[in-house]
Parts: sequence; C-alpha cells; structure tokens
Amino acid sequence: MILIGDCGSSKTPEIRKMLDEFVDCEVVPFLDIDIKKTKGYDGIILSGAPILLTEEKTDQYIQASTWIKEIKIPILGICFGHQMIALQYGGFVKKMKEDRDFQDIEIFEESPLFSRLPRIIQMQEDHCEFASVPQNFKLLASSDNCFNEAMQHNELQIYGVQFHPEVSGLQGSLIFENFYKICMQTRD
Repeated sequence: MILIGDCGSSKTPEIRKMLDEFVDCEVVPFLDIDIKKTKGYDGIILSGAPILLTEEKTDQYIQASTWIKEIKIPILGICFGHQMIALQYGGFVKKMKEDRDFQDIEIFEESPLFSRLPRIIQMQEDHCEFASVPQNFKLLASSDNCFNEAMQHNELQIYGVQFHPEVSGLQGSLIFENFYKICMQTRD
C-alpha cells in the first residue's frame, strides 16, 4: 500500500487515480503524517501544494516533515514534496520564472525511477520555485527552465521531481509504476 501525503494540490486525486491502476493507496493530509503510523505502507508520495515556500514561513512544514529523514521506506516528492525533501536535507528553495506548460526534460543519470523511459521526456510543469540539490543527492534530470527537475538520494530510496507526472500521460504513469517497483524491491 502507498501513502499519499496530500499537501493541498488540486492534482492529488490524479496521483491516486494513476496509482489505483496497480496498487492500493490512502490519502492523508501532509501535516498529519505520523512516522509511527506508517507501518504497513510500502512507500510514500508527497504531492504538490498551492503555496509558495519562498513566501511562507516554512517552520511548520519543516517541523511536520522531519520524518522524511527518519523513515525507512521509499519516498517520492512531487513539486512541493520535492522541495520539502530538499529543505529537510539542507537544500534551499528559490523563486524562478513561472512555468505552467509541458517541458522537455533531459534525463542524464540512470535511475530506477526513470526505467523504460526515453532520455528526453515531456512533463507538465506547474511551479514558480525550484529546489537546490542537497548534499548526498544526485541530479537526475534538467530542463531549459529548471535545473533540478529530478533528484535521488545517493544511498536511500528518496526521489524528488519538480514536474507533475500525475498529469503527464503515459510517461507520467510509468514513473509511478517505477516508483511502485522500487517500493516492492525495497520490501523484499
């Protein structure tokens, strides 16, 4: 079972719809995730959010998500979730030019998250902030508009994507399937 941490995105139902094709999932508000109650889940996906971290006080989000560094199951952060992972690991979030369109994203590092995908993928963007790549993470993909489109922890099964695979068609669906496979391999 996959836990979807709902950070308030209107796209969260689309994440669930894609996952429902092959795995059971449960949606829980992001601020209500409790590491003690994550037993029985094979992985966690953190959604996007309608807020800007560069315009909000981030303390409540940072404090509510310290479990990101403690949990032992795979995590996939999408947009805001990606940025929260970066913040938890010492990265930063900065403003950038607004991007609300499909972009060509170049994958230049092998990763199980991008298995069966071509080197250039088209993904829907919906953001005006970007996250730095924290220490102990490697950059997986970039676009002309955003340097850190995807990252992966060097040792743990923690991934972040700035784009929205949940509204990016078949290639987005493959990313969710790949994440599920990562979860199943970690469980075995």
